Amino acid sequence: MKNQRVLLLVEIAIFAALGYILDIIGFGMPQGGTVTFVLVPVILIAFRRGVVAGLITGLLIGLLQVVTGRFYAAPLSFEIVIIQVAIDYFIAFMVAGFAGFFRPAFMKAFENKDTKKMVTAVIAGTFVAALLRYFAHVLSGILFFGEFAGDQNVIIYSLVYNSTYMIPVFLLAAFICTILFVKAPRLVLPN
Repeated sequence: MKNQRVLLLVEIAIFAALGYILDIIGFGMPQGGTVTFVLVPVILIAFRRGVVAGLITGLLIGLLQVVTGRFYAAPLSFEIVIIQVAIDYFIAFMVAGFAGFFRPAFMKAFENKDTKKMVTAVIAGTFVAALLRYFAHVLSGILFFGEFAGDQNVIIYSLVYNSTYMIPVFLLAAFICTILFVKAPRLVLPN
């Protein structure tokens, strides 16, 4: 039992480090935001070990970004910046762990050798991960980056701005996770 807990903690640490590295690899969009592979390890651990492991992994990725200085803070007071950074980095990456809610559907489809339902579970989990991260960034945009909207409606501005990089992030993560999980389902099965 104790060895299983240690193994789980090691896996979370490895996936968090991998997520941090994969967040560095990507391409910036012209208007801002970056398309990266960061959701892949969060979704993988969430499907492998469940929601809690996914949440912790996402939180650690955000923490790694902040402690290494790889974050963007709004030009506001220190107290407000703490809230903005918490939403954009801790919460935004943490909520991606909710992809793990689709683990049981994936496992059932895997046991039944139903590839179509496996793909559906992976895409649904990835969609939830990307959508919740998107909502966190949209909320942050509305609350803390309204000055960039100019004369535009700040809500619409934040929705559009964040969708320009989060839609490609979702598509990229869904494609990679689908291939990984269907072609190598053992990645999802804990030892």
